[in-house]
Order: sequence, then C-alpha cells, then structure tokens
Amino acid sequence: MDSKASTVAPTQSKPKEKDFLNHLEAFLAKRDGVDKLLKISRYATKIILASSVLPETVPLTRRLKSFESSVGLSRKAFRLGKFVQDVNALRNSHLDSKQEIFLSIIAYGGEGLYYFVEQFIWLAKSGLIDAKHSRNLQKLSAWAEFIGYIGSISLKFRDLKRINEDEACLNSSIEIAVSRGVGCKEEEEERRKKLREKKLMKKLSIVQDLADVLMALADILDGKGRFSDPLVVSCAGLLSALISTHKNWVSC
Repeated sequence: MDSKASTVAPTQSKPKEKDFLNHLEAFLAKRDGVDKLLKISRYATKIILASSVLPETVPLTRRLKSFESSVGLSRKAFRLGKFVQDVNALRNSHLDSKQEIFLSIIAYGGEGLYYFVEQFIWLAKSGLIDAKHSRNLQKLSAWAEFIGYIGSISLKFRDLKRINEDEACLNSSIEIAVSRGVGCKEEEEERRKKLREKKLMKKLSIVQDLADVLMALADILDGKGRFSDPLVVSCAGLLSALISTHKNWVSC
C-alpha cells in the first residue's frame, strides 16, 4: 500500500508569537519602559487635575497633586547618565552632508544637554543642591530640549522622505514585474510591508516630538501664552507617553 504521507506537502510552521509575560518582563527591564509608564501615570493625573473634574477641597485632589509631584521627581532619577546615549548616537552616526552633520549636532547635542542638566535638577529637587539654582537649571533644560527636538524633527522628516522614495521605487518594480506577467515575489511584498511599518513608526515619532516641543515651549514660557494651557500641555504629554510606550513595546 502506498503511503499518503509521501504525497502531502510539508506545512510551513508559523513563527511563534512572543509570550505576553515574557514580553512584559523585557519591557519593564528597560529604563525607558518603566519611565514611560510613569509618564503615562503622571500626565493622566495632570489631565484630571487640569480639567477641574474634582473640587480643590476634596482630599483626593491633594493626593493626586502629591502623586503627580512624586512621579515627576522619580522620572528624573531615570535620566541619570542617559546623556551618554546621545553622545554615542552622534559618534556612531553616518552623515552624508554638512546639513545632516548640523542637524545631528542640534538634535543629539540638544537632547544630550537636556538629559545632562536634568541630573542636576533632580539633585536640586532632592535637596542635595541648593534649590536657588533650580529655576535657572530648568530654563536651560527646557531650551536644550526644545532645540534638540527641532533638530530631531528635521532629521525625521528627511528619513521619512527617504522611506517614501524607497517605497515608490519598490512599488514601481512590483508594477513592472506584474505587467510582464512575472508576478510579485513574496520577498518584495514582505519588504513593502516592512517599509510601510517603518513609515508609520517614523510618523508617530514625529507626532511625539511635536507634542514634546509643545511641552518644552510651555516650560520656556513659564506657563504663559496660548500654548501653555495646563490641559493642552497635559494632553500633549499623555500623547507623547502613549506613542513612546508603543515604540518601546514593539522594540522589545
């Protein structure tokens, strides 16, 4: 009797999805993972306080203010030594033009200075450094953050342009292959899928930077002006936190 097993085509096993708890463990093991969860908690609390949902006289309002302040201080501790990643990012960048060099210095230099100054703000708020320096440090930190994000947004728009060009080139190649009756290869479809995912993440990253720019601008203006409304700034902070959390979760 002939065996039926010999006529059955081998089935391709699907890649096993990562276990949720293992993924969560990897996410929480990252400094940025815990920091972004704290950021979500802080700005969700700030939205509640800024929206005046709770009266000032309610004890819960005082607890939420205390919680928001404590989380804000805790987040600064996560920035210890974080400026080193910007130094290394600048060192390892492959830059093709003077414009890219200039924008990279602004982006990584601004963000690196921001994280460096944030260490001293944490020490001032913790009581180790005289609190009289805190205001000047915060102003310097806000300007460094603002300038850094302007450079970062400019670089990401350039990256987005390159991704669009690569996608257009790939789509053209696929259309030519289909018109010749060759068909679209699985590798090309997979590459197109990855390009689209990369483009989406880049767009989300730009939105996140714009939200952070708004918050930095509010700090520079000391809460004055139309862009410094507490509810608007808090919503921008929560949006930034959610996008950043998603990016960190995907990268785990």
